[in-house]
Amino acid sequence: MLILRLFCRLFWKNQYNPYQYNPFMRKKIVVLTGAGVSAESGISTFRDSNGLWENHRIQDVATPEAWQKDPILVQRFYNLRRKQLFEVEPNIAHKILARLENYFDVTIITQNVDNLHERAGSTKVLHLHGELAKARSSKNIDHVYPIDGWEIKMGDVCPKDGSQLRPHIVWFGEAVPMMEKATEEAMSADIFIVIGTSLLVYPAAGLIDVISDKVPKFIIDPNMPTISTRRNLSFIPETATVGMRQIEEMLLNDYI
Repeated sequence: MLILRLFCRLFWKNQYNPYQYNPFMRKKIVVLTGAGVSAESGISTFRDSNGLWENHRIQDVATPEAWQKDPILVQRFYNLRRKQLFEVEPNIAHKILARLENYFDVTIITQNVDNLHERAGSTKVLHLHGELAKARSSKNIDHVYPIDGWEIKMGDVCPKDGSQLRPHIVWFGEAVPMMEKATEEAMSADIFIVIGTSLLVYPAAGLIDVISDKVPKFIIDPNMPTISTRRNLSFIPETATVGMRQIEEMLLNDYI
């Protein structure tokens, strides 16, 4: 009898899965990801223990004032980050999140500016802090363009307004345009997962506070973040790749 039940369970998940064909039956998972997810692919978190980004002060490469003062330095800094992106691949954590779309309605809200979620196959990714693989006008935040290659050159201009193209990155001191949309997505979650972030950077860190107490919440990180929300919260003290393997098994066993 036990063997028959196990066979039926495997048949159900591998041969016929109604959640793949009926989106109205799926639970919605909203995932907030941070630097810890991409770090396991070899992406540097840039910020060292002394507060420097690749030997640069944040205010020298990641603020509007830095762009005004020394656009060549800022452009070179992000060109090198973008070049590194071509040398890495999505890891198993990225891939698990992508394949969960076979069973759930998955939305990823990421603080990362890389495109590893998309390259792994995730189809609904909301970038809070911009996208390294895109450029935008220096005058209008709505004029955004994909980059052909890894380099934005000084003299490359926006075809719509003629301004110098800059990295499509939300710098310190700039508004986070996607925050309202991210909040709406988070509030609609049936399950909320946080992966690889210390929950110290606001406003993204505040997303967990808008989640209903009734919604199960999971945090995957080697270090437990300091948060006020404790109800219906499970902490998995692991790296992203190890923790996502555990989460995947739990989700498929308990929520479909």
